[in-house]
Parts: sequence; C-alpha cells; structure tokens
Amino acid sequence: MDYQEIKAKLRGSMTPVVTPFKENHAIDFEGLSALIEFQLENGTHAISVTGTSGEPSSLTEEERIKVIETAHKTINGRVPFVPGTGSTNHEETVRMTKKAEEIGADAALVIVPYYNKPNQHALYKHFKTVADSVDIPIIVYNIPGRTAQNLHVDTLAHLSKDCPNIIGVKESNKDFEHVNRVLLKCGRDFLLFSGIELLCYPMLAIGGAGSVSATANVLPGKVAQMHDAWFEGDVVTAQKLHYELMELNDVLFKDTNPAPVKAALGMMGKIEPHLRLPMDLPSEELQNEIRQTLNKYGINLQYA
Repeated sequence: MDYQEIKAKLRGSMTPVVTPFKENHAIDFEGLSALIEFQLENGTHAISVTGTSGEPSSLTEEERIKVIETAHKTINGRVPFVPGTGSTNHEETVRMTKKAEEIGADAALVIVPYYNKPNQHALYKHFKTVADSVDIPIIVYNIPGRTAQNLHVDTLAHLSKDCPNIIGVKESNKDFEHVNRVLLKCGRDFLLFSGIELLCYPMLAIGGAGSVSATANVLPGKVAQMHDAWFEGDVVTAQKLHYELMELNDVLFKDTNPAPVKAALGMMGKIEPHLRLPMDLPSEELQNEIRQTLNKYGINLQYA
C-alpha cells in the first residue's frame, strides 16, 4: 500500500461519530448513516467510528464490525475512513484491525490498551504486532486520561521507525511539551491529530495534521472551517473559530464523553439520546446548560 498517498489525504477535521442506540439499546444503523451524511454535508474531512466517542467497550465484537461496515458503505469513498479497532485485549485488537482492512478502511485508529497499564516495552510489542499483522496504515491513539498509561514519545518514535504503516498518532494528551516532542522525534511528516478540543488549533500551529474532536459531532461545519482556514493560511479566521468553539467545547466535556454529545444530538433531533450502561446521560442541570449553549450558537433544537 502507498502510505504516502493516505498520509496526504488525512488532513483536517476527522469526526469521531457516536454510535446511536434505540430505546431498547439496539444499535440504530439508519441513524448512524444519517449522522455520517450530516457530517459530510457540513464539510468534515474524514470519519472515524468505534473510537472513544463510539462507546466501543459497550459493543460486542460483532456489533463493532457491523458499525464499521455500515460506516464504510455510507461514506463510499467520499472522505477517508479511519475506524477505531483497539481494545484492552490484544488478540481482539489484531482481529478488529484485520477486519477493518478487509472491509476497506483507509487506516485504523488503535488505542493504547486501557485498564491493563502495560509498560513501554509491552506497548511497543503490542503495537508492532498489530501493525505487522496488516498492510493498512495505523494511527496510534494515546489518551492517558482514560487508559491510565501514557505512550512515551521514545516508544512512539521507535514504533514509527520500525513499522512503516504506523503513520501517525491521535494525542488526547494535555502535556503540550509531549506533543511537540512527537513531531521532533517521529519526524515532521508524522501525522499528529489532536484529541483535546482546546488543543486542536494549537496543534495545527506546531505542524499537526488535524483533529479528532467530539465537538464536531454537534457543530461539524465550524470545526471543519477552522481547519480549512488554517490550511489556506487564514490565521485570523482560524483563531476566531478556535475561540468561537471554546464555550461549546467546555460544556460538552463537563461529563464523560460521549454523554453530553449524545444529549446535544438528541436535542437537535439527530439521534435518540441513549447510552448503554455503565454510561448514562448527564444530569438535568447539565442538560439544561447544554441546551442553553446550543441556543447561543443558533443551533436548531427539535426537542427544547
């Protein structure tokens, strides 16, 4: 596979689309397709599913595959497709990544295994084994706040040199020194995506490729426009949009993602706002704050 070709395409706003559920908690596949169409209509540059925002730990392996298949069919090559295939279980991660390749995904997003807290040597072996098992490009997903382990820059740099299909990283890492050193050690052509909403613009400024922002589920056009402005050299507009998005970013992360995002999408009439336990919707107080914030942004609410 020509990894340079996909690296050139993977730029901008990659929305981590939520997994919509019906009232009986079955997956709403029609709703998923509609969410993806909403993204594409609003200029989103790439789509991901079954990452953190997609509640993958609440899905069976078979359900994850069906979500990936549905998303791939809906996207139909219009933008790059990068499903999340990682798990706390190594063999499951290998199987899911192979399945994503078989389905036709452009790349796979593979999270640092959560709960286990493997050491750096074990993390290297895990990611190298996954990368060696497929020809599909891999974007490593480092989110220490939810995995309880941070993938060190040196470990990532080692992987990027030893595995030609490890082409980038999604850094949900508030340590901005760390993310600067990723590009220093892995090379300026290594794809760096922000997974922290308030760092989406700053990461572009240091050479990042884009962001994977849960906020783009709710306001995809603005998030995409911020990236478009930056890549067109319109720094003033990019900065303006960065600050415009800040209040929405803040309210959507006052509870664990994707609960506030799903509440917002429910108010917008995009989905039935259901999560599977142990996740649940935010408090009524926070839902009221989300509703007020959406009104400030002029977002049309179906269920006020």
